[in-house]
Amino acid sequence: MAASGNRNEASAGGAPSLIGSSGDSLREAFGKALVDLARNRPEVVVLDADIAGGTGVHHFRKAYPERFYQCGIAEQNMMAVAGGMAATGLVPFVTTFAVFCLRAIEQARLSIAYCRRNVKIVASHPGLDVGPDGASAQALEDLAAFRAIPGMVVVSPADPLEMAQATAAIMNYRGPVYMRTGRSPARRVLGDDYRFELGRGRVLRDGSDVTLVACGVEVARALDAAQLLDAQGISARVVNMATIKPIDTELLVRCAEETGCIVTAEDHNIFGGLGSAVAEALVQTSPCPMEFVGVQDVFGESGEPDELAEKYGLTGIFIADAAQTAIKRKIAR
Repeated sequence: MAASGNRNEASAGGAPSLIGSSGDSLREAFGKALVDLARNRPEVVVLDADIAGGTGVHHFRKAYPERFYQCGIAEQNMMAVAGGMAATGLVPFVTTFAVFCLRAIEQARLSIAYCRRNVKIVASHPGLDVGPDGASAQALEDLAAFRAIPGMVVVSPADPLEMAQATAAIMNYRGPVYMRTGRSPARRVLGDDYRFELGRGRVLRDGSDVTLVACGVEVARALDAAQLLDAQGISARVVNMATIKPIDTELLVRCAEETGCIVTAEDHNIFGGLGSAVAEALVQTSPCPMEFVGVQDVFGESGEPDELAEKYGLTGIFIADAAQTAIKRKIAR
């Protein structure tokens, strides 16, 4: 069945033309891009756990109802079904909230990753970005959990453009992937010439005194921090590390050697996520002073995303403060 509505064709290079506006949430950017990309990919199917309106795949449901599978509130079963579908040559996109992916972690591990099934797990509502739904819905552990599963690629795009490009990349990658989206309107931070590549970080702003490494919604805040630091005479490099596993060790080593200290920023617990991945990548070859901006091993609460980011220390001001601490530690070495 052809997609309904007036939608543009995907470009010849495979990148989606429906990239979402600057105010799109990452989940909406994902849903729109998926419709565009799946037009000529009949093997792509979507599995939903009764929350298509909350994950962005309501666009896919409308365009390709015959490829949309409603699994109900049964996330463990949905993961296992996806593994079975992939065994027949289909490319399932499993969609639900990030906390419900944690509920189904055993099935994701055994039915998908252990068998190396070509399944894409795409999770909305990660981190404090969930906002008013509160602690029970705010997944602060998902990056750590999925990063620890052997063979699982882990991705957390920064804005609607990167989300669309990352959707194309994971569709073309053969193997299991976990990708975060997001609930809140996402600020556009990447230029039209940006090109996403799995396993590669990107320097968005150069600098010589400190490197700020961020993923997801924290990339925009890291850029804010770099501006604050610039006003104080501090030159901050900003790296968008959208692929957390496999991480771009080569780029991290270069940044550590050239700037001498690093700050990581993520909407996630400080344990097991981006910060841990960066530290693991550097400790054997280029250890340097590091500071970790993230949720400090506590649960969140209900509130607007920006208010929660302020309360839990995730904004640009906190990233800039961490950079100053890292620089002082570098100088003291």
